[in-house]
Amino acid sequence: MADKIVVLDGYTLNPGDITWQGFEQLGDLTVYERTPPAQAVVRAQNCPYVMTNKVELGRVEIAQLPQLKYIGVLATGYNIIDTEAAAKRGIIVTNVPTYGTDSVAQHATALMLESVRQIGIHNEAVKAGKWTKSIDWCFALAPISELTGKVLGVIGIGRIGRAFAKIAGAMGMRLIAHDEYPPDQSVLDKLQVEMVDMDAVFQQADVISLHCPLTPKTDRLINKQRLEMMKSNAILINTSRGPLMDNQELADALRAGQIAGAAVDVLDEEPPPDGNPLIGAPNCIVTPHLSWYAKEARQRLMGIAVDNLKAFIAGDPVNTVQ
Repeated sequence: MADKIVVLDGYTLNPGDITWQGFEQLGDLTVYERTPPAQAVVRAQNCPYVMTNKVELGRVEIAQLPQLKYIGVLATGYNIIDTEAAAKRGIIVTNVPTYGTDSVAQHATALMLESVRQIGIHNEAVKAGKWTKSIDWCFALAPISELTGKVLGVIGIGRIGRAFAKIAGAMGMRLIAHDEYPPDQSVLDKLQVEMVDMDAVFQQADVISLHCPLTPKTDRLINKQRLEMMKSNAILINTSRGPLMDNQELADALRAGQIAGAAVDVLDEEPPPDGNPLIGAPNCIVTPHLSWYAKEARQRLMGIAVDNLKAFIAGDPVNTVQ
């Protein structure tokens, strides 16, 4: 009899446009579109292999799953799992670290371009008839600027940060970056990235883009003090993690005109509750955590997740996390 595989929250990965066939070939698969926290243990009961994207499996849940051998996180971030509790039980935990590099970097680029070209508001204005009624052959509702010659500051120059920097460099931007663990100098030289300290990024950059992990050190990295360091024409981009920003202090800076704008794909609570200060803040673009969501990226995620489980079953686990 085939071992049971359960996917606790499969809908965001696969709303129906890709296939679960790879997992179906490895065991008796059950896919739940969404799982409320109170149902996680019930649905994972008697399953050696559990896949989860955002459903938490903490110490309490793991203790109630005696047959659990393997947790496959269908994402890069794995803070939803109590890895210490899993390790004590000998449970292997894996993640998918590389699937979304291009998708996220391209989304960050789209946010940056939208911030300086203001395409959305002009498209809506045309649809509302403002061009038809204009006395001039063109009109602008907001400042529009070029990126050529501007300074891009990247905080976190890992895979995604480097992919984004490469695109920005092709548009003629000067590149500076800060990272606690920078890549080899040969990599930086190829990209023409200058490594600087954190304060220098905030003081010099016209665009700052966050590509660092969420850690105790980077929690609320964007706060009143650092916002005060930024240029008045600067734009902040965040496609990494919502708690990297103090949402309220960023909204306050936008309302005060302290910086020119922000464009974020993540918030400190998702989905956001009513009243999140960044939703509706002036000069702030918010997209609903979809930088990773390109179909090609999700197909890669699915393939790597399947390969992770295959490797574990074969006795040679890969992409393990602790």
